[in-house]
Amino acid sequence: MILILTESADPHADHVEQKLRERGADFMRLNPAQFPSKVNLSLSYSATGRQQGLLRTDERTLDLGPLEAVWYRRPQPPVPHEEITDQACRDYLKKECQIYLSDVWDSLDCRCVPAPPAVIRRAELKASQLKTAGALGFEIPETLFTNSPEEFLEFYRRHSGQIVSKLASASFHGFAGSTFMRYTQLVSRADVGAASAVRFCPVIFQSYVPKRVELRVTIVGQEVFAAEIHSQQTNHTRHDWRRYDYFQTPYLPHELPPDVARRCVKLVARLGLCYGAIDLVLTPDGRYVFLEINPNGQYLWVEQETGLPISDAICNLLMSGATVGAAAAVGSLPEDDDE
Repeated sequence: MILILTESADPHADHVEQKLRERGADFMRLNPAQFPSKVNLSLSYSATGRQQGLLRTDERTLDLGPLEAVWYRRPQPPVPHEEITDQACRDYLKKECQIYLSDVWDSLDCRCVPAPPAVIRRAELKASQLKTAGALGFEIPETLFTNSPEEFLEFYRRHSGQIVSKLASASFHGFAGSTFMRYTQLVSRADVGAASAVRFCPVIFQSYVPKRVELRVTIVGQEVFAAEIHSQQTNHTRHDWRRYDYFQTPYLPHELPPDVARRCVKLVARLGLCYGAIDLVLTPDGRYVFLEINPNGQYLWVEQETGLPISDAICNLLMSGATVGAAAAVGSLPEDDDE
């Protein structure tokens, strides 16, 4: 039995569900926004600590014990019952329900793709990502996390102004809504003139990495799916391919060098994940530079543009019945000469 946790409108889940259905897999899809008003979720423990969990909706009752896998895809936060009208109370209930749901998913013994919520939250932290990637042998851009205007200006001068800025987290996107996106961008003279504003909030600054192409490397278990994003073909995507220019930007499969592919698998495993979407830059002189990893990154557009069978690999992972992902098997990978 597979439990898919995601929002109501999710093309990724729709696509994988169809493949699971064709394979005869038993699965249930749940939008956590229905909890607690339309979903009952109970956990009980015996005197010896034996756990039993029951999830009930209007359509079915699910015993959490025999679960083979949970796909923590794009779960929306709980929504308090409409009978609760006081906003302060609603805010409290929303937080309490979210903590409880995360606790439930974290406590399950089955495989969780990409990982239990607590592991995902830790893997999203940018400083930890860079430290781990560097320890595995990835080249990374020179990076500064700071809320010091003086440190920012010194970093800017040291790199002759060729630096980019990023947010330290995705909280702005969640706060401002889906119509807002803060892209990676070159630091401008205007930014330098407003350097004092850095003291209000930490910012990530990185040395600019020249690009031949950008790479989205999707890891599913130990399978590696690398795609070239020819972002330098158009000014619109030159500094951040997420601006998207589908008609001007070629997307092609890419063959990673074996040592880089192994590092990608090891990075995902080291972070406690069994899935991850890694962003790399292939420089004009042939170096592979790590930028970041999204533990729950979108992948369907890569599959549609390149034909890489990522959804099939996800189905295999969900149906494998194992309790762990890439982390268990990574020890069997051959070591690189440079590691």
